[in-house]
Amino acid sequence: MKKLINLVLFFMVLQTLAQNKQILYNFAELPQTLLLNPASEVNYKFHVGVPLLSGISSDFGSKGVVLSDIFANDNRSINDKIAEAIRNLSYRDFTKINTQIEILNAGFRLKDDYYLSFGFYQELDAIGYYPKDALDFISEGNAPHVNRAFSVAGVWYKADFLGVLHTGISKKVDDKLTIGGRFKIYSSALNVESNNNTGLFTTTGGINNICTHYLTDVNLKFKTSGLIENNEYITDVNSYLKNTVFGSNLGLGIDVGVTYRITPQLEFSGSIFDLGFINHKKNTKNTSITGNFVFEGVALEFDNDNNFENWDEIDQRFQDEILVTDDFESYISWRPTKLNLALKYNFGEYRSKICYDNTYKNFYTDAIGLQLYNVFRPLSSLLALTGFYEKAITNKIHTK
Repeated sequence: MKKLINLVLFFMVLQTLAQNKQILYNFAELPQTLLLNPASEVNYKFHVGVPLLSGISSDFGSKGVVLSDIFANDNRSINDKIAEAIRNLSYRDFTKINTQIEILNAGFRLKDDYYLSFGFYQELDAIGYYPKDALDFISEGNAPHVNRAFSVAGVWYKADFLGVLHTGISKKVDDKLTIGGRFKIYSSALNVESNNNTGLFTTTGGINNICTHYLTDVNLKFKTSGLIENNEYITDVNSYLKNTVFGSNLGLGIDVGVTYRITPQLEFSGSIFDLGFINHKKNTKNTSITGNFVFEGVALEFDNDNNFENWDEIDQRFQDEILVTDDFESYISWRPTKLNLALKYNFGEYRSKICYDNTYKNFYTDAIGLQLYNVFRPLSSLLALTGFYEKAITNKIHTK
């Protein structure tokens, strides 16, 4: 049992701290770079990845809230720190997670100028924006915010678990230009999302009671695929894993890329990947909440029976005016498209190394550069600018 626990912890650490995608980009010595830019220059004859180990990546990020803000040892109560963190949030702040586990990755050279690669990986991608108005209402109530309109537009999230079968090809056009593309088949095992919601909750001074509460133009939509079957939640983990391989909810996507040597020392590269969609048509359930409602509270009387009747009347009116409807229609979700742009300058000692065709390729031992990474998310793009340094210690040991 102890060995089993150690093995599990080992894989957890691998998954959390393994390959950083910005570091992998255009690192030609590693075949996984072809997943980030199908036009990366590779000089090997073939490659085969180790299943479950050769490509594991994970990243977690949060904007607007940092754990140290909550758990800092600053002699303040945790309630005060949570309240301050909520006050500092904006509707663009979020929490996200992305994890990829490579099941298969292989490739081989077709001709001197063509390289074919293919594989399969599983991916978990999720993002949720902080609903600031809802958090303010939950933490402070509506008493301090009379006449404030609390919006539900901040309820915006999306999570996907899917398998991706892919094949790509790169072509070296000449000594300066390399182009490439990749075709993907998505198989979604799970999708939950909610976006483009509207609705306001407002409390004002009342006429027949102390306060009047308004729910105005409520239009909430929640979509799920792969989560519910026959009105029951799917709890079998194996069912989700099985559906990542040619399940019923399929989609298509493409990657395109280019690498161009401006001079022998200056190189530009760029790629767009995960430009695609998934058509969800099995085990779907979509819930809509729409309507308007005005509530002036309950005027309590000494007759307890009448009080219960008042509550029942309000509950029935709420159900009549705020409609909750379910349907099982198919829908389309779009993948979060990514963009990479990089500029690299090579310098240092000029060396030669043997290539797949027994010829020699000249290269510089050092390189510096900048890379711009962009993920197109619902409310705004998420940008990352990375500076890097490469060093060839020997002809066979390269670092970045």
